Amino acid sequence: MRRILFLLIFGVAGLAILVSLGVWQVQRLAWKQGVLAEIESRISAEPVGLPDTISADAEKYLPVTITGDMEPGEIHVLVSVKQVGAGYRIIQSFSTAERTILVDRGFIPTTAKDAERRNGPMTIIGNLHWPDEIDSYTPEPDIDDNIWFARDVPNLAAALGAEPVLLIARSETDPGITPLPVDTAGIPNDHLQYAITWFGLALVWAAMTGYFLWRNRAPSESDAT
Repeated sequence: MRRILFLLIFGVAGLAILVSLGVWQVQRLAWKQGVLAEIESRISAEPVGLPDTISADAEKYLPVTITGDMEPGEIHVLVSVKQVGAGYRIIQSFSTAERTILVDRGFIPTTAKDAERRNGPMTIIGNLHWPDEIDSYTPEPDIDDNIWFARDVPNLAAALGAEPVLLIARSETDPGITPLPVDTAGIPNDHLQYAITWFGLALVWAAMTGYFLWRNRAPSESDAT
């Protein structure tokens, strides 16, 4: 009897923990969906002019319109696009009447690395962004071949003589460049999978608990007969 009681307490406690973890992930899923909806709403809002004072926290994803000159001189950031393959993001400095910032013009295939592209006067619609793409495994830029491996905004700004402000274009700036606008696809949202995993483990735990309780009760019942 003491053995059965121990198994029952152990089984119920484990089941409660697993179910609570599943419920927590469901709550996190609702929270993340709200965050993503807010970001998507901000991304797709009506573009405004470039603010005088720009903060990475306050202006992240802000849609803006800028008019000025695309300055010569490119930085190529190595990326891979689904169903297309490897290529580069084109990063350049862009000068308005008041300031010079960075513009991510979009994607080119590796074969177009040395092609000529349109610079000079233009108007661009895009979103301000400060991508978090640097970790301990990110290689240093290959300066000789002009290949970077992440959009490191402060270092890109230093290299191109611009403010550490990056506008990711969603309007076309050159026929040979495909814009890669900001979206929420790269923001991880795995809470549903985690919830399913925890609830699945809870079902397995409950089944195992029931099995062990049945095995420990079966001999005593047979002995009584």
